[in-house]
Amino acid sequence: MSDVPVTADRPDSPFHTTGTDHMTIWGSNEADTVAFYRDLLGMPLVLRQPNLDDPSQTHLFFDTGDGRILTFFVSDDRPSNRHGQRGQVGSVHHLCFSVDPERFEEMVEAIEDDGRGYNIFDRGIFFSLYTKDNNGLVVELSTDKYDIPDERRGEVLAKTQEIREEAGADYAGDEHMKAALEELGLDSTAYDLPEAASGVGGLK
Repeated sequence: MSDVPVTADRPDSPFHTTGTDHMTIWGSNEADTVAFYRDLLGMPLVLRQPNLDDPSQTHLFFDTGDGRILTFFVSDDRPSNRHGQRGQVGSVHHLCFSVDPERFEEMVEAIEDDGRGYNIFDRGIFFSLYTKDNNGLVVELSTDKYDIPDERRGEVLAKTQEIREEAGADYAGDEHMKAALEELGLDSTAYDLPEAASGVGGLK
């Protein structure tokens, strides 16, 4: 599939999605789920009702910050499990949520105060903290390195990919995104973020 073009242009498909509406996770119990997603990550609990397919469970709806919704099926008889999830085809590798770059260090302190382990990486074109929720699901909290308008994000990434390929680099780096922003005429401000390892294994 490496010959499939990477582009922000819409594909010639029967229809196009208009965005992410919600994602639903099999959760443990309500108390632990609310403690992590509402009380630690700051997502408002905006709706609670029975799971319409199985009324013995409760369906929790959280606003992730932009009106996009994350929901959980929970039941008070299910304990949380911090041991981690098995990776297999079709399983979720991790969830990623955006955070304000100007509050990144406050977020790190909050994760530490909650007694959670974490890793921070400079991923070249964005900056991320990785931790785990109450069920061992990996949660990434990511922030942009540059002030990029949401409506231009796909265009910037596609141009970054084009420049990366021309440079023969294994992955997209800060220098490729800087060049993409300049080529697209976007005067984007770089945020002040701490130094961190790349977390890149075996790539140049």
